[in-house]
Amino acid sequence: MQPIILYDIPSKLPGNHWSPNPAKTRFALSFKGLPFETEWVEYPDIADFVKSIGGPPTDKKPDGSDIYTLPVIKDPNTGTVVSDSFLIAEYLETSYPSKALFPPNTKGLIGSLEPAFNGVLHAATRSPPSILVATEKHLNPISVEYFARTKPAAYGKDWEGLKETWNEDWAQMKAGLNTVSGWYEKTGGKWLMGDIFSYADMIVAARILWLKQVLDEADWNELSSWNNGKWTELLADVERECSVVHPA
Repeated sequence: MQPIILYDIPSKLPGNHWSPNPAKTRFALSFKGLPFETEWVEYPDIADFVKSIGGPPTDKKPDGSDIYTLPVIKDPNTGTVVSDSFLIAEYLETSYPSKALFPPNTKGLIGSLEPAFNGVLHAATRSPPSILVATEKHLNPISVEYFARTKPAAYGKDWEGLKETWNEDWAQMKAGLNTVSGWYEKTGGKWLMGDIFSYADMIVAARILWLKQVLDEADWNELSSWNNGKWTELLADVERECSVVHPA
């Protein structure tokens, strides 16, 4: 089998990996034991690059123009290019059914998890604004410029305005993770589906990975203490279950 190519966003962090959406795909590929290689695409190059390899858009702007995002995979074994982490997971499940990401009859439920999970973590916004500020300092210069031009504008603020949301974002994340911890407690097992590991746990772990990578040490240590250390333990358990090898 030829390696599947995973397109991800680079950074100045060790191993590059940080972005939560590509992390879900890395977990899924690793869990299924599929050989893959990572190729890195800087933020301002994503749209043109994805179009050049035949990748579909993942959303629309208010003006109706297409939005292109990562992760994207290119599978040379089938000639298929897939955009969007959930659609990639569905493709991998259909094309390579060994080791199920979705237990029987759970795809709809797991598909509903992500918006619910993101909603409890940061209310109406897709990402906590102040965490975008924490992310920006780890990016390469070409992507920093893109972030400065696009991200604050999406919230109707400048960088300083985004920084001012820190306390609100932090409190919302803590409350949200308390809620998610309650979901786990209700299952009677280790995972969101009890004793059955699934793509649902990868969704949660990918967001925790992002926070671990971009937060200052003191903030990460504080978050790590929440819910009796639940989140560092969950991330380690998911990485172990998936046999994840982070890019060098």
